[in-house]
Amino acid sequence: QQQALNALIEQRLQDEELAKFDTLKVTDAEVDQEIADMAAQAETTPANYIAFMERGGIRADTLREQLRTEIGWRQLVGGRFNSRARVSRAQVEQSMRQLTAAATKPQYLVGEIYLEASRVGGQQAALNGAQQLVRQMVEGAPFQAVARQFSAAPTAARGGDAGWVVQGTVQPALQTAFDQLQPGQLSNPIPVEGGVYIIYMRDKRDGTATSLVSMKQIMVQAPESAAPADVAAATQKLEALRPGLTCDNILQRATSERGVLGSDLGEADVANLAPQFQQVARAAEVGTISSPVRTTLGVHLLAVCGRRAGGPDAPTFQQVESRLQNQNLAMLARRYSR
Repeated sequence: QQQALNALIEQRLQDEELAKFDTLKVTDAEVDQEIADMAAQAETTPANYIAFMERGGIRADTLREQLRTEIGWRQLVGGRFNSRARVSRAQVEQSMRQLTAAATKPQYLVGEIYLEASRVGGQQAALNGAQQLVRQMVEGAPFQAVARQFSAAPTAARGGDAGWVVQGTVQPALQTAFDQLQPGQLSNPIPVEGGVYIIYMRDKRDGTATSLVSMKQIMVQAPESAAPADVAAATQKLEALRPGLTCDNILQRATSERGVLGSDLGEADVANLAPQFQQVARAAEVGTISSPVRTTLGVHLLAVCGRRAGGPDAPTFQQVESRLQNQNLAMLARRYSR
C-alpha cells in the first residue's frame, strides 16, 4: 500500500510539472502504442492485457492516464537532460570489453521488481508487500504491469526488463535465485540490504567463448623461403611505418608505400583467424597497431579496430550506447523528480 501511495504521489508531482509545458502533449495514439508494446512483452493482446489489469484492480482509464504521464515524463526528461546523459565512446568501449570478458560465463534473462524499504515503511513492510505482489502474479497479474506499477528499480519503465545479466555481477542472494530458477519461473521475495526483490526468470544460456574482432592489415610479402636478410628488411620497413598508423589511415598508407599491401580483414571470429593473428586479436587494445607478425606469406602489421562478444544476441555498439544513456536518464529523472 505504501509503495502504491508513493507511486501515486510521484505521478501527481510529475503531472504538475508536465502541466507547465504547453507543447508537451501525449496523444491517444501514443498511449495505444505503449499498451500494445506492453501486451507484446506479456505475449498477449492489448484487450487481454487491459482485462488482466482490471482484474488486478486497475481500471482501463486509470492505466491510460498513468501511461500518459510516463510517456510525457520520458519526453520531458529526455529533452531536458539528453545532453547530460550522453556517454563517451570510451565508456561504450569499456562496457563492450566487459561484455566480451563475460561472454564465457552463464547468463540470465530476467525481469525484476524491487521494493525499496525506505519508501514503503521498512524492510518488513517491503517483504509483506512483495509477498502480496507474488500472490497477485500467481493468480494471473502480468509481471510487466506489476513492475511498472510498484517497482522502484530503474527498469520499472520497461516492465522490469533487466535484460541479460552475467553470472557473478549481482548480490549473492540474487545469484542463488538465478541459479535455482528455471525459465518461466517466478521467485519468492528475496530480501537484500535496503529492500526486497522479486525475480522472473525469462531465459538462461551457457556462456559462449565466441569473440568477434574487426581488423585491418598491411604486409610486405616474404615467403617461407625468403632469406633472413629479406625478412629483416621487411620487418624494419614496417617498424618505421608503425608509429604513424591508425585504423583510419592504415590502408591509405599502404597504397602510398612501394612494396606494401593493405587489406581490410573485416569482422571475424577470433578462433577462425590465422594462428599468428589470434594472440593480437585477443590481447591488443582496440585502436592499436601490433608489432610485426611473421606468417608464411610475409610480415604483417595488424590494426585492431573493434571487438565485441559474439553470438546472435550480442549487443552492438549502438545498443550498448543506448542502454548506458537510458541508465543515465533514469538516474537524472529520479533526481529531477525529487
